[in-house]
Amino acid sequence: MHSDATGNSCYHCGSFILPGHSYELELSGINRKFCCAGCLAIAQTIHGEGLEVFYARRVQSSDKPAAYLAFNEIPDSLAPYDDPSLISRYTRPIGEDGNLETTLRLEKIRCAACVWLCEQHLQRIPGINDVQINYVSQKVKVAFSPEKTSLARLLFEIERIGYEAWPFEPSLSLDRSKIERRQLLTRLGVALLGMMQVMMYAWPSYVGDSDITLEYDLLLGWTSWALTVPVIIYSAGPIFKAAWRSVASFRQTHILGMDVPIALALALAFSAGTVNLVTGSGQGYFDSITMFVAFILAARYIELLARQDAQGGAEALAKQLPATCERMLHYPVSRQVEIVPVINCNPGEVLLIPPGDIVPADGILIECESSLDESLLTGESKPIDKKIGDRVYAGTHNILNPMLMRIDAVGQSTRIAGIASLLDQALQAKPLMLSLAEKWAGYFVGFLLVVAFLSSAIWWYVDPSRAWTVLVSVLVASCPCALSLAVPTAMAAAQGAVTKLGLLIIRGHVLEGLVKATDLVLDKTGTLTMGQPELKEVYIARPEFSRADVLSIAASMELGQKHPLALSLLRAAEAENCLLKNLAEPVTNQLGKGLSSGVYRLGSSVWVDTQQIVQEGQYGQVHLADDKGLIAGFLFLDTPRAGLEKLLTAAKSRKITVHLVSGDDPKTVAWWAHQVGIKRYKGACSPEDKYHYIENLQKEGHFVWAIGDGINDAPLLARADVSIAVGAGAPLATAGADAILTASSLAPLAQSLLLADKTQRIIKENLIWALVYNLLAIPAAMMGWVNPWVAGIGMSLSSLVVTLNAWRLRKA
Repeated sequence: MHSDATGNSCYHCGSFILPGHSYELELSGINRKFCCAGCLAIAQTIHGEGLEVFYARRVQSSDKPAAYLAFNEIPDSLAPYDDPSLISRYTRPIGEDGNLETTLRLEKIRCAACVWLCEQHLQRIPGINDVQINYVSQKVKVAFSPEKTSLARLLFEIERIGYEAWPFEPSLSLDRSKIERRQLLTRLGVALLGMMQVMMYAWPSYVGDSDITLEYDLLLGWTSWALTVPVIIYSAGPIFKAAWRSVASFRQTHILGMDVPIALALALAFSAGTVNLVTGSGQGYFDSITMFVAFILAARYIELLARQDAQGGAEALAKQLPATCERMLHYPVSRQVEIVPVINCNPGEVLLIPPGDIVPADGILIECESSLDESLLTGESKPIDKKIGDRVYAGTHNILNPMLMRIDAVGQSTRIAGIASLLDQALQAKPLMLSLAEKWAGYFVGFLLVVAFLSSAIWWYVDPSRAWTVLVSVLVASCPCALSLAVPTAMAAAQGAVTKLGLLIIRGHVLEGLVKATDLVLDKTGTLTMGQPELKEVYIARPEFSRADVLSIAASMELGQKHPLALSLLRAAEAENCLLKNLAEPVTNQLGKGLSSGVYRLGSSVWVDTQQIVQEGQYGQVHLADDKGLIAGFLFLDTPRAGLEKLLTAAKSRKITVHLVSGDDPKTVAWWAHQVGIKRYKGACSPEDKYHYIENLQKEGHFVWAIGDGINDAPLLARADVSIAVGAGAPLATAGADAILTASSLAPLAQSLLLADKTQRIIKENLIWALVYNLLAIPAAMMGWVNPWVAGIGMSLSSLVVTLNAWRLRKA
């Protein structure tokens, strides 16, 4: 057995072990020391699962874990999360097998090794089906079987490996954003105060006042030093921490973060200033330091405001939710209300929603009809009338009467949280341009450090008194921040803008893909048209069947189907009071063709092997037949979807070839194509035909953008380079789309096309600006033409220009 060579520090957290407080355990043949039972338990868990490589990759922390981690029992603090009344708040059902999904907020995640460890550990827990961790937003999405594990167990297992987590509540997100802004603003305030005072004390040296005695000059110098210390320690603290994490993880990432040269410049300038102050020779640099920190924090505060304003995920939606609401105490016995936090509400409780207020949870309207603005969820600006018994959703705006609603969904089970979950997926996959920008920004930092030290070395031989000034100026003047921010700020602002339009981006490459698109493939029913056809006429082919008979048979076969034509048949049968038949055999759905049950077949003319009904045009057709032949034909009338003309005009203006590919009969598809001005079209396409149609376009070198309703279009959407599902009636999880259009109009897609172009233009402008600035600033600093404080202003302004330029996308 080997002994631990790390001395008297804890193997897990690195803390100094006090005499008499040591815990020891043999791990992998080596005797390890720990400062507490919690650290010992965590290390034992990690080694027990074969994940000890984590200790070679991590960024070490000195946080002390809880002592109860030494045991395998869920503590009392986490047990309430398994209360059945809270399950619906913190989870949402997925699929049809009873599995649940939850989104957790992670704490103490510091590096890629932390993400790796959490993923590996959670995936080994029985009952965990899927784990997705987003390092940027510090969230983990977990799909699990409630029969095999529980929410409290998930939280406990995350704690067992040294981290913390709690269920993400959208309504709490705004508070966290406020805290983040307040902390940065406080650091900025300290830096600004320090800058003003130090500049005031440095003023005599600027004007060359020779009347100040040596004693007063020394006093001003040490006072400036004392005022600079809190600026360095408190205001610039996060910069030094981020730089240290970047350096510590360099062996794994091989890339240095943009805070490294900033922290190095500050440390060198402060050290040199302190040495010069002690020895009584040279410059103090304290005025440059405080001014630089103040300017860079001001730039980052603007960046934070822009990021929080533009983000298109859960946080942006959470801003729409109120923090408090009016809950009925003893409904219906009493009308007394109390003001309570939204997070304290539970399903079954009754809320009063006054006119002008935002609905805080999903539920059912039980008293007082009203009109609601649902534009946040649907993109539809027209108010929606709500009657007793109708569903109302969190995030919608009550605009007419005070109403009473009974809660049936809170927290992560609400519709707005589901949308937020989809939006968070966009951060999982970075666009190619963003990945390249981050990569080159990392390389640029390494290049910058070499240039800075090389310049300083040359000046050391030319003029040693200026070597430090040049070193600091080069480190400060260059702006890896602008290069790093050029793409992500623009992408965040653009995603926030399209979210407000009614387009929910799920995968990050959508806007980048729209710019490359050469061909647009449209489905007809539910996409080109509204997908809500009404039965226009019924043609009876055999006299032994009446209208009621054929409607009854057709509706019985369509029962449970979700296709727009099926819903139209069911509505017609209900309106004419047709009794549904008990079919002898179960209904079989031949995807994209039709339905069969025993001798009956219902679907296209090709499927039932018969001729088209005589009428042509915009009528959709469905045929009913048995083993003796055609029984009846049903003709439907549909209407084009709003905004179609704008979309087609925008596509043609960018020379995108538009295709109409549909499962409807060729004559109907041809009529619609000519009606709206689409030259390339194909009818009677099965889902497989649509898939191969796109595949053939891609083989010819085309970049295909597809729009479908997500019902029979899953293969089409999955094959396209960029796919958008019209989300009104589709199972979103199986649509395979990169984005979902929640608006009823196609106009947001036309606007998104223009926005994608504008986004690419702004990204290019940002990259060009960052490149030109650095090409001018770095040589000037190397030549000794730029003082550190001027370099600091230039660097901060460079970041600000990039951020404010991207911020223009908010109002697109």
